[in-house]
Amino acid sequence: MINTIFVILQFFISAIIATYFLSLILSQKNSQKAIEDESRIELEKLNKLEKISLTEPLCEKTRPKNLNDIIGQKEPVKALIAALCGPNPQHVIIYGPPGVGKTAAARLILERAKITDGSPFKQDAKFIETDATTLQFDERSIADPLIGSVHDPIYQGSGAYGNAGIPQPKKGAVSNAHGGVLFIDEIGELHPIQINRLLKVLEDRKVKFESAYYARGDKNIPAHIHKIFRDGMPADFRLVGATTKSPDEIPPAIRTRCVEIYFNPLNEKDIEIIAKNAAKNGGFELEEGVCNLIAKYADNGRDAVNIIQTAISVATSDKRTKIHIKDAEWVLEVGKYQPRFVKKCSDKPQTGIAYGLSVTDFSHGYLMEIEASAKKCDKKGKINVSGMVDQEQIDTRRQKLIKKSSAKESLDNAITVMKNIIGINTDKYDIHINFPGGIPVDGPSAGIALICAMYSAINKTEIEKGIALTGEISILGNVKAVGGVVNKIIAAKDAGIKKVIIPKENYQQCFEDFGIEIIGVSSIFEVIDICFNNKRGIFLENIKNVSVMSAKKPD
Repeated sequence: MINTIFVILQFFISAIIATYFLSLILSQKNSQKAIEDESRIELEKLNKLEKISLTEPLCEKTRPKNLNDIIGQKEPVKALIAALCGPNPQHVIIYGPPGVGKTAAARLILERAKITDGSPFKQDAKFIETDATTLQFDERSIADPLIGSVHDPIYQGSGAYGNAGIPQPKKGAVSNAHGGVLFIDEIGELHPIQINRLLKVLEDRKVKFESAYYARGDKNIPAHIHKIFRDGMPADFRLVGATTKSPDEIPPAIRTRCVEIYFNPLNEKDIEIIAKNAAKNGGFELEEGVCNLIAKYADNGRDAVNIIQTAISVATSDKRTKIHIKDAEWVLEVGKYQPRFVKKCSDKPQTGIAYGLSVTDFSHGYLMEIEASAKKCDKKGKINVSGMVDQEQIDTRRQKLIKKSSAKESLDNAITVMKNIIGINTDKYDIHINFPGGIPVDGPSAGIALICAMYSAINKTEIEKGIALTGEISILGNVKAVGGVVNKIIAAKDAGIKKVIIPKENYQQCFEDFGIEIIGVSSIFEVIDICFNNKRGIFLENIKNVSVMSAKKPD
């Protein structure tokens, strides 16, 4: 009897267990079927979406296909080739305004490096492009899309490895770029912690991972994960960072590890070429004068393409294949584009006006007009300066600094030279120096131009037409070297200048190919002789009683 009850009970329990597993299997099948049905529906949606496409944007059609398509950057592109296409490619930081071809140049130069003899880049070398503004990371190293991180088993989504208690190293952009180029746009936006981690990777050429869940002797951990924790994840690449910031905003630690290359803002001629190419790629003709009009308003190539693309839409709505000037004018009006300011020199000799040369943060040269007026007075005169920054406040992470404008220091040096070297007592004059346009002048290169402007105003003597100057003046009358000379010469040529005076220390033989007369000087006396066409009568009278001079006197 007891055995019968036991058998019946055992049968009942087995039936319950069988029913449970059967229902579980059926549930899994139903669940799998539901997943498959849902997946099929979503896959059909994706296939439908893939069949939908808009026309290719004009900016994509005009994207440079080879290095010759990159307009206005001949020298920067040459510098990039030198940095990346040799047997020992270097890390690079590219400075420049937006829309001038920084990303396109870096991508195309990697392709060139792949076919260059002696280059370490292989045919399968990758160009990994990312943007520093989107590289968000966790300071606890849970996730870091740039450097990489470890997915510990306690985190959701750790999968089979997580169930087995195995930490999983995840590659970041630096490892994805192994053997190729990692391009970081807006590199100046990287978090300081990311920069420090990146510098460590650049030095080690690998990424080291750590995890509290990793045990060297754990035999359950796969061999490849043991190798990653033991040897590190390979990350041997060349960094190319691009930024619209100025060099002083980039941490020195990363700047010193990179070659710095400056892309130029585009001039009107460059913009015209880009606009013409954009219209051609869009299949439209241009009325004469359209490119010239766009070039007067567009700041960069992207602006020019956008203007053309909108003008194409206007022409298309009128069923035309030709863009008229009125189309471009309408686009410029509704887009609130402002005209580009391009300074041109006067075609006549002037009194009290000298043309200096300066550079922007991107090393783009521009012509700087300096005005001076002088009136003799009975008592001690005053010197007024307008249109420039006398002092500027600089905010750093730790403190605020008050920096005296170096242009103001150049003026102080110029006054000293006028008094002690040239022999003109400026105390007898009320002198007003003006920098029209209110452009902050930061740099010592206005020194010799300031002296010429004051000398002209005091002696009522015209400065020869078509002359621009750049050079630091020492208190002993010597002309010292300055920076950005090449870009200054280019700006002078664009402004119609015929003769550029630069420090002799800056002179290079390649300047002879610029198609403009360039004169190297070492003394303020040489500068005055050139600017005033050897009209030295008053000048010699002024200096005859000066007993102490460092700079060489005229014969």
